[in-house]
Amino acid sequence: MKHLLPSLVHLIRTDHRIITTAELKTNQEAVEFAGDNPVFLRHDSGHYQLITHISENSDHAADLLDVQTVNADDSIAGISSAFATCPLVVVLQNGEPTGYLAARDVIEAAALAHRYLEAYFTTTLEALNPDVAITLINEEGHVAVWTSGAEHIFSIRKNEIIGKPASDFFPVDRLQSLKTLETGESVHKMQHRPRQDMFVLINSAPVKLDDQIIGAVAAESDLSTQMRLHQELLQMTSKVHHLQKEVAMLSPSTDPFQHIKGTSPAIKNCIETIRKISMTKATVLIQGESGTGKELFAQAIHHSREPAGAPFIAINCGAIPAALFESELFGYERGAFSGADPKGKKGKIELSGGGTLFLDEIGEMPLDMQVKMLRVLQEKNYFAVGGTQLKKADCRIIAATNRDLKKMIAEGTFREDLYYRLNVVSLDIPALRERKEDIYELTQSFLHEFSLVYGRHIQSFTPDVFEDLLHYDWPGNIRELRNTIERLVIFSSDGEIKREYLPAHIYSGDQRPASPNADAIDPNITEIDGAAYQDKLDAFERELLQKTLEAAGGNKLAIAKQLGISRATLYNKLKRLKL
Repeated sequence: MKHLLPSLVHLIRTDHRIITTAELKTNQEAVEFAGDNPVFLRHDSGHYQLITHISENSDHAADLLDVQTVNADDSIAGISSAFATCPLVVVLQNGEPTGYLAARDVIEAAALAHRYLEAYFTTTLEALNPDVAITLINEEGHVAVWTSGAEHIFSIRKNEIIGKPASDFFPVDRLQSLKTLETGESVHKMQHRPRQDMFVLINSAPVKLDDQIIGAVAAESDLSTQMRLHQELLQMTSKVHHLQKEVAMLSPSTDPFQHIKGTSPAIKNCIETIRKISMTKATVLIQGESGTGKELFAQAIHHSREPAGAPFIAINCGAIPAALFESELFGYERGAFSGADPKGKKGKIELSGGGTLFLDEIGEMPLDMQVKMLRVLQEKNYFAVGGTQLKKADCRIIAATNRDLKKMIAEGTFREDLYYRLNVVSLDIPALRERKEDIYELTQSFLHEFSLVYGRHIQSFTPDVFEDLLHYDWPGNIRELRNTIERLVIFSSDGEIKREYLPAHIYSGDQRPASPNADAIDPNITEIDGAAYQDKLDAFERELLQKTLEAAGGNKLAIAKQLGISRATLYNKLKRLKL
């Protein structure tokens, strides 16, 4: 790996001679014979010196340079101080000299490794998605790396911003990378507004060296373009929407994943898992929070393998009374119990023959039914209620739950053997808060759906609304988002979706939380002029920093350490206070 520093053994030279102090006094020819090759003088104490010259008139007196020693297994990064007294160092292996290192060779090796690393680093950054901006700032808040993606998204050329403070191009309060530099806190897929008119999803992390923060890196994906395209899409007439619906009815898509919206890595992984599952008829356990669309994924599994027309029967295990569960699942023969249909009734297992039986909320299944369901999975047959004829269970079983089945097993409310029978293949559906980049596509889909349902032609969808949708954590997941978009469409009688139409717990607006002690404030106290108060604080801080600068001789690093803040924070303070 040429971008890594080589080990010392690759740089060791052996064109040298080592003599003792006794040999120096008696064998001057040995030194002269060495020619241009270095000759090291080894003392009895184990100390080494480089012989640079021998005087012919002073009884073999020699000019000597002290030489440091290093071990063969040392790293290049750790031996730089060994060249302080001499450009050569002796390399020891098991305590014995095995050769020497030249400072020139070490410098050339380090420089070559750096060139390779820089080439790899630059090419890697430029090979990333051009729609993603990668930015790196140093400890002073200056831009060190600015990729082509950043040029494209922010319309700022590299030669204009590299080496300059990021705060010269963006408002300080909107620079997440500066916050990361100051606090060391990382963010992941956070909705962010680097400018008033721009929306991005940002990942940001501090760069550390020896446990010290030396910079911050940010990766930002542009959402503004998507929102502008979305606005244009909303200008389509309701007639076009209806035509699309009619065409879809006449020629339905054969894509089993058409109803699963999103392009996030989490969703792509789920779809890839389904593609693998579709090659078999294995039992599947789908796990995910309520509202994540588990039945939608179950249908995708079904349609990926089963032929058109194959039944997909869903049963909610939590919605059926325990007394009726067995008859609903297995069906019953005529006369099985009083009040039963005299013709008998087919159960859900029989109805799903040749297709899929989807057991939603499997964690709610009664314990006595869990035993019978286990037999169906193991033996692939069952008896109807009141029946004597063994029936075959010719269907694929897909179960889903939003509960922690392992915890229920520990509590004795769910059978462990049934869990392992169901969990042949597991599919974990991510919560919406873990894939916020999909909110845009889901929102667009629901807008189209409800604009058709309610006959509303949506002409505009303000960026502030979308900002609130991204900030919210969606505990109810996609179901909650769908209901929210339905509400917005219902309220938008004029074709415009406004921020105030959002539910109160989602709408952030410009609201500021009231002081918890607001009722305790004395009404006789004169209202404080906030601007004047801040001006006085700034004046006091400016005077204090000015004196500190003079006392430290302008050494900003020393001042930052005294104040316990980073240099970036100090530079921002100095800029704000115009010092």
